[in-house]
Amino acid sequence: MRPDLILAGAGLANALIALALAEARPGTRILMLDRRPGPSEAHTWSFHDPDLRLSWHRRLSPAIRCRWQGQEVRFPDHARTLRAGYASLDGAGLAQLLAHTPGVTLRWDAGITALDATGATLGTERIEAPCVIDGRGAAPSRHLVTGFQKFVGIEFKMDAPHGVARPVIMDATVPQQDGYRFVYLLPFSPTRLLIEDTRYSDGAGLDEEALARAIADYAQGHGWSGHEVRRERGVLPIALAHDAAALWAEAQGGPVPVGMRAGLFHPVTGYSLPVAAQVADVVAAAGPTTTEVFAAVRAHALSRARDDRFLRLLNRMLFRGCPPGHRHRVLSRFYRLPEPLIERFYAGRLTRLDRLRIVTGKPPIPIRDALPCLREAPLLKESP
Repeated sequence: MRPDLILAGAGLANALIALALAEARPGTRILMLDRRPGPSEAHTWSFHDPDLRLSWHRRLSPAIRCRWQGQEVRFPDHARTLRAGYASLDGAGLAQLLAHTPGVTLRWDAGITALDATGATLGTERIEAPCVIDGRGAAPSRHLVTGFQKFVGIEFKMDAPHGVARPVIMDATVPQQDGYRFVYLLPFSPTRLLIEDTRYSDGAGLDEEALARAIADYAQGHGWSGHEVRRERGVLPIALAHDAAALWAEAQGGPVPVGMRAGLFHPVTGYSLPVAAQVADVVAAAGPTTTEVFAAVRAHALSRARDDRFLRLLNRMLFRGCPPGHRHRVLSRFYRLPEPLIERFYAGRLTRLDRLRIVTGKPPIPIRDALPCLREAPLLKESP
């Protein structure tokens, strides 16, 4: 049966599009194609409660692995408990939710050899649809200049209760290495704990075993012992400069890019779930063809890129204006700001007053170092 929509890639962005469309347009035939053999255990997606509309809390509820009330940050000069709820889901939970969504067919081991605005080619097989969306992950672009958020996370089954009551989204009391380093903790149960070592680095190289050793040292330093049950790793882009109009001009005439491929992620944190939910709502409200969806997502992406200019400025100050070993001071200062501002920052809804509040007072970096960071155009000109 010919599908109404082809989703290339079964990652987060396309999964949320499938969920939104299945609800908004019952009877829509959605075909998801992914080259992997099955759902990945190496993905955890998290969000703060204020990041999402109530409709998305409801849609994602069956796939949520764990919810917590509150979260913590830790820095050498202060620690803080934040009030916002926090939740996480994983690849298995998301795949199970899709499997029970009417109209969605998910094909694994589906290596796409060609993709265009009218369909997908898998070897000798051609599948056509009125709408084609490309969510196969990040692709290098000279129109997007980035730093990198690199991480390795290991979930442990501990031999005894670990005592972590709520997520620690940043523990920056650890030695600073390879840029800004922090450890991220998710307590899935009294004896199950994800320990993730994260670096905000200038280079994309990831030494997985070095980070795994650092995680083992961190666990040992806290008196934890246990065995590894799951591991995840990744290198996420942190946007320093972005010419969204040029990126979308290059994509014109092809399938609709979404997710990391379209530069649609939180520029500072790399969190992708809240942005993916917004894009899914845009797709669900658009017309049924590639052309109509392309126009709607493009308009949304250009609007976001304009709104995110301030966030990219913060990134340039962090990566280009601050010595790597001092980057933690910038984040420490940020986490002393009022909680509602921090919540709006994560949700990508900063007000003008919020932006002014972030940069007023004692500057996070010296003025002489901040001035060269003000414009993003020079970075785009340097991009190969």
